[in-house]
Amino acid sequence: MSEHGTSSHKAVKEFLAEAEEIVDQLGSELADLADMADSGDLSPDLLNSIFRAAHSLKGLAGMFGFADISELSHNMENLLDSLRLGKLNLDQKLMAVIFGSHELLTSLVRSVEEGGSVAQTDEIAVCIARINACLAPPPEKLMSESPLKRLGLPDRVLGALTEYEEHRLLDNLTKGKSIFNVHTSFELTSFDQELTKVSDALKKCGEVISTLPSMSDNMDTHIDFDILFGSSRSLDELAGLFESDAIVVTFLGNSAADPVSRPEQPALTGKDTARSGDLPQHVSTPTVAAPATASLPVSVDEANQSAKSMSRTVRVDIGKLDELMNIVGELVLAQSTISGVATRMRNEGFSRMAIDLGKAVKGLERKLTDLQKGVMEIRMIPVGQLYEKMSRIVRKISREQGKKVELKFLGADTELDKLIVEDISDPMMHIIRNAIDHGIESPEKRLSIGKDEKGTIRISAYQKGNHVVIEVEDDGNGLDLEKVKAKALHKGLISDIASLSDRDAIDLIFLPGFSTTDKVSEVSGRGVGMDVVRNNIAAVSGMVDIETRKGEGSRFIITLPITLA
Repeated sequence: MSEHGTSSHKAVKEFLAEAEEIVDQLGSELADLADMADSGDLSPDLLNSIFRAAHSLKGLAGMFGFADISELSHNMENLLDSLRLGKLNLDQKLMAVIFGSHELLTSLVRSVEEGGSVAQTDEIAVCIARINACLAPPPEKLMSESPLKRLGLPDRVLGALTEYEEHRLLDNLTKGKSIFNVHTSFELTSFDQELTKVSDALKKCGEVISTLPSMSDNMDTHIDFDILFGSSRSLDELAGLFESDAIVVTFLGNSAADPVSRPEQPALTGKDTARSGDLPQHVSTPTVAAPATASLPVSVDEANQSAKSMSRTVRVDIGKLDELMNIVGELVLAQSTISGVATRMRNEGFSRMAIDLGKAVKGLERKLTDLQKGVMEIRMIPVGQLYEKMSRIVRKISREQGKKVELKFLGADTELDKLIVEDISDPMMHIIRNAIDHGIESPEKRLSIGKDEKGTIRISAYQKGNHVVIEVEDDGNGLDLEKVKAKALHKGLISDIASLSDRDAIDLIFLPGFSTTDKVSEVSGRGVGMDVVRNNIAAVSGMVDIETRKGEGSRFIITLPITLA
């Protein structure tokens, strides 16, 4: 990546702050997508969010001159666009290509952080070739499809719809949903908040397909919108969501409706009044049964809070927090000095002044304690951010090895210093890999020994005093300590098996180069692992221990300080 060397240090830091957040978001949402793929029910909102993340990373990398990341993001964006347009089916092969693209993007971003010295041109070319192999030729324009024609949409609306919006219309019709138009009129001074309020209410009972501005009768003071919306609800229910007669709900059609025989009926407002509009007013109430519960529109206060929350988060360099913590430490020393002065004054007879000064010092001490606690809390992030990465690695390795593994989490809200979470990420992933590769048996073997065919890895985190304990437990076959002892004897690490306790045998797996696996794979068997795990955890003043029972599983217990500050 030759372009990395030309980027200024400040620019690289700005790029990394955004890029790392995007790839983390992608990883989390791709894990959700894989779960949905297994159930066969894909969320358009999730697909859109993943698509936008890839698009954002492409633009960000291009702006900062990282052409390789931009190119790969662009190709991933094309793949995701075809997926959300319904041109591709999300099968295991496509999911593997998407995950592979994300893993390479993560690696490329990490190489920027490490100085960009490792070129990965060949890997990028292979990944792009796999993406292109998945891409299907674009289908004919969907505008000619009869289901869209039966909706009777005006030309101005049809012309404004994107290919994706046309696809969403057809998908809703195919699934038996009804299509509605929700015409709204808002004052210019508050339309963004009011539109958010209406959209949020609609999203709770269907899919907002498109939001298009339209001509207003009072253009100087108002702006109108037409919201195309797919839902299983009836016209009466949707109109009943709103109290304003400025919101008009019109039924356009569904897969069962015949546009020729539909009787003409007025559209409905929140007050059941008719209003003419640019879109058709003929209404045939859908026959699809509505859910038992009705969703209510969110309040203006909730909408305002949602809008505000987007601007209430700022990124702070961890180095600046360290500097601030050092200043707090110096203030604590200064406070201690003043406290000493107050004591000397009291001893020398200035009791009145000493008492007043002592009270002030106590107040200062309380404020400094609050400040110190506040700065430390800024450094803290939930361990759950680490869990998201674990989900991806479990899904990938279990599929590669043909094993069925369920990952369970406890204590996701437990907080740790951000630097500690980052530093234990690799050790945690290695422990997870070992659990799947060495611990969890194949489905056939598990069934033959009376276990559920699906293995379980449980990760739990909890605070214990001034430490956080993270436990990684599997229900696999556990460590074969006799095999560990035999391997150690063969390698010359011990001279007598009989004198070696089980506790000592467990400690052997932390020796450099030690492995009980004879077959080398991408996952394990290279003798590089558990010693690095222990060393990396020790580097953040932590420690790791193992409990194991043959045939029942193993538990790794990682004890860490809450903060490095």
